[in-house]
Amino acid sequence: MYHYYTYDGRTLCSAGALPYPEISALPETGEVLWVFHRPSLAGRDTFPVTDPAQLTEEEGVASLCTAPCPEDVPPALRSAIRAGRVRAVNGSHPRFEELLAPVSRPEKARVNLLALGDVGSTLLLGLRLMGGDVISSIGICDLREGVARRWEFELNQIQLPGPYDALPPVEIVPPERLFDGDVFLFCASRFVPDTAVKTGDVRMAQYQLNRELAALYARKAREARYRGLFCVVSDPVEPLCRAVLTESNRAPGGGMDYQGLLTCQVRGFGLGVMNARAAYYARQDPRFASFLTDGRTFGPHGEDLVVANSIDRYDDGLSRLLTERTVHANLQMREMGFKPYVAPALSSGALSLLLCLRGQWHCSSTYLGGVFMGARNRVTAAGTELERLPLPRQLQDRLQTTMDRLRAID
Repeated sequence: MYHYYTYDGRTLCSAGALPYPEISALPETGEVLWVFHRPSLAGRDTFPVTDPAQLTEEEGVASLCTAPCPEDVPPALRSAIRAGRVRAVNGSHPRFEELLAPVSRPEKARVNLLALGDVGSTLLLGLRLMGGDVISSIGICDLREGVARRWEFELNQIQLPGPYDALPPVEIVPPERLFDGDVFLFCASRFVPDTAVKTGDVRMAQYQLNRELAALYARKAREARYRGLFCVVSDPVEPLCRAVLTESNRAPGGGMDYQGLLTCQVRGFGLGVMNARAAYYARQDPRFASFLTDGRTFGPHGEDLVVANSIDRYDDGLSRLLTERTVHANLQMREMGFKPYVAPALSSGALSLLLCLRGQWHCSSTYLGGVFMGARNRVTAAGTELERLPLPRQLQDRLQTTMDRLRAID
């Protein structure tokens, strides 16, 4: 049974009773807020409803799959979903009232980037060259003396012969102003294995030290009452995203009060390079050629990545082989004697972030069922829309295993 309500000029819909004036029918225009209930951080706070199945399905792997429409969904609600008018909101969240407000996106974003190491500086270069249409300025911060000054001096001398405002300006920002903007890029790391390390999971090896650093900036975001995107680029991306979300919502006394970052504010950028690496190997080996037409990548920037050689013609053996090659491409670069940072900084970082800001489909990790899970998605006026596909059962099982392993971390 579906009920419709009006509250503070908004239209609400729910499967259960709400303490607001009830109305008999849905308006034919305007946003409809689907109110559901679950514990905070058990899943997404808010998201666009693009499929009627999302009204009742359990959040997780099912959120990435197409599904039949539940028979009891009223025609008017189905029509509103098809028109892109329905957004889900967690009615049990302590900040429910805040979640009711429409999702706001600036025409051009103020981006602030922390740490100008190999990844950060390469990412910065990509944003400067390609981000003029969606970035108003790029603030840079590095705790090492002279580093930020060097990059501000050099990158602002990269120019077209006119117009001279086509590329976003690079500005030095002090640490206390990092959260004075729309996008915060966390590229900092306390430990990156050197090129002598050629085996093992070099991404997870960085977790404990980088977690402490990520948690520090999560608390700073909380103190600043930051309302922009907190984007994690440092490894291991997905576990650090979860740490950022958790620690920002921890009260000074240690308990959870859910007054920090919302789930829709934290995003990880690591899947883009995994998708690009899978495409690289697909061009090299004709056995994987189907990936270039309808292949997909899911999961973390790490060992639990899932590559599907094809959605329509899924082959589990080929998919697992392509996954193995993709996951260990970083070790192949290390065997050459170099750190693998250029492709991650550009494919996962600059290119994916710019697609995200443009509202286009891209690869990144968002909060799903209690973990950060990489999948193709896009940011719409109603929030983050996940791509839903007719995923084969074998592929769904692999995704479930990955989500279970991500949940077991920490």
